[in-house]
Amino acid sequence: MFEQFPELSDFQLIQIGDARVTLGSVLGALMLTLAFMIAAWAVGHALKRLRQRTREGNAALYLTEKLLSYGLVIVGVIAGLSTLGLDLSTLTVFAGAIGIGLGLGLQGIVKEFVSGLVLISDRAVHIGDYVELPEGTRGVVQEIGPRATRIRNNDNVYLLVPNSKLIENTMINWTLRGDTRRIHVPFVVAYGADKEKVRDAVLAAARDVPFTMPDTDMRRTQVWMTGFGESALNFELVVWPSLEAVKRPKAMNAAYTWAIDDALRKACIEIPYPQREIRVRGLFGHEGEDALRTLRLEHGEAPEEAPAETTTNDAADDLMRPPPEPEPEELEEEPQRAGRKS
Repeated sequence: MFEQFPELSDFQLIQIGDARVTLGSVLGALMLTLAFMIAAWAVGHALKRLRQRTREGNAALYLTEKLLSYGLVIVGVIAGLSTLGLDLSTLTVFAGAIGIGLGLGLQGIVKEFVSGLVLISDRAVHIGDYVELPEGTRGVVQEIGPRATRIRNNDNVYLLVPNSKLIENTMINWTLRGDTRRIHVPFVVAYGADKEKVRDAVLAAARDVPFTMPDTDMRRTQVWMTGFGESALNFELVVWPSLEAVKRPKAMNAAYTWAIDDALRKACIEIPYPQREIRVRGLFGHEGEDALRTLRLEHGEAPEEAPAETTTNDAADDLMRPPPEPEPEELEEEPQRAGRKS
C-alpha cells in the first residue's frame, strides 16, 4: 500500500528516545494488534461451542478459553508496540507510572480481574450453577467476565455481580457438582385430623408431581409433623425434586403447595382458620351453672379417650438411620432439624 507513497509511510509522527514512530509503523501495529484480537475471538468462540457440546460448566475448557483469549490480546498489544519500533525496556518509567495508577485508581479493576481468575480456576462455581447470594439474589451463572459475573434469574433478568463479591461473601451453590437437594414445604391441618390420613394423602400428591425424584435408600419423600400451632398442627413435606426444578425454587414450591391443597381437599381434611376461644363468665346477671341453664345448656360427660394408635413417624425414622459414608472430596451437608424435642 505504501510502496507507491514511500514518503507517506516514512512520515514521522513522534520520536520516543531513539525510536521514530512513523505513520507506516502505526498502521502496521494496529493491523497486527487487530489480527491478534480476531484470533482471540475465534479461539474463544470455538472453545465456547466445544464447551456447550460437552458438559455445561466444564471448568477446564472455560479456564482455557479465558486464558487464551486474554493471552492473545496481551501478546497482540506487545507485538504492536514492538512494530512501532519501541524498545520495551525504555518504557520502564511508563511502567512504573502505570503501576502507581494500578495501586491507586485502578486497584478495584485489578481486584475484580484477579477475583475472576480465581473463580474460573476454582471448582466451587461452574457455568450453569444455580447460586444464591446473601441478600437473596438467585440465578444461573451465565458468564464469569474480567470484572463481573453475569447471573440470569428465573424472570430472565441479567444481573452483574462483582467477582470479588462472590469470593468474599458467603455464597450458596444449590447445584454444586450437578446434584439435587432436599426441600421442605410447610403446611397445616386442623387439630383432630388423622395424621396417617394426612401423611398418605400428601405423599401420594407429592409423588404425582412430575419432577419429584423416585425414592431410594438415602432419598425418600416424607411427611413430618413439626409442631403445634395456635390453631393447627404444623407439617412439612420433605421431598427431593429434580435438578432443573431446584433451579426454579419459587415455581417448585408453588407446585408442591398446589398439589398439597388439592390432596387435602380431596381427602376432606380441614385446613383451619385462626381460632379464638371466648368464655362468658356472666349472662343476664347469672354465673356458672345458672348462666348455662339460662341458655338451656347442660354439662355433658367428657367423652372417653380413644385408644392410642401406633403410627409411622418419618422424622424419627430418618434420625435413627445411620449416616451415609462420605465420598471422596464430597462436601458435607448441614444436618436438617425437624420437629420439637420431646
